[in-house]
Amino acid sequence: MTKTIWAFIIVVVLYLAWLLYQNWAGVRDEHDAQVQNNNNKQPVAVAVNGDSLSGLPAGLETSFRTAKDKGTTTLREWLKIYGSQIQDPRKAWIELEFCVALARENPAEAKSIFASVKQRTPPSSPVWPRMKELEKTFE
Repeated sequence: MTKTIWAFIIVVVLYLAWLLYQNWAGVRDEHDAQVQNNNNKQPVAVAVNGDSLSGLPAGLETSFRTAKDKGTTTLREWLKIYGSQIQDPRKAWIELEFCVALARENPAEAKSIFASVKQRTPPSSPVWPRMKELEKTFE
């Protein structure tokens, strides 16, 4: 009788070990599948450079660089003169650069310009990541 009880205990222990192994194998397979799915996803982070964006006529490129190098006052005047000729997304990028440069001199004006850029910029715009990056600064 004792041998039968020991045999039964050994069979039960082996069965429980087998169930534990099956459970562990299932969890491991799910984890491996999840890791593989995460590895297959490529990050969509695209480095956007303001110079690569469309919207600034070629004839205005040199005058823009000159105005940008001379400071915020000159850039403000340049935007007043040529702002109507520039289109988004480049216009939004230039205005965001202007906001950053203007933030120390006139934070209220910088916030106002940022708000207008934010209002007209859709989430699909290539400027959106830069705008979200600056959002905490200007709100």
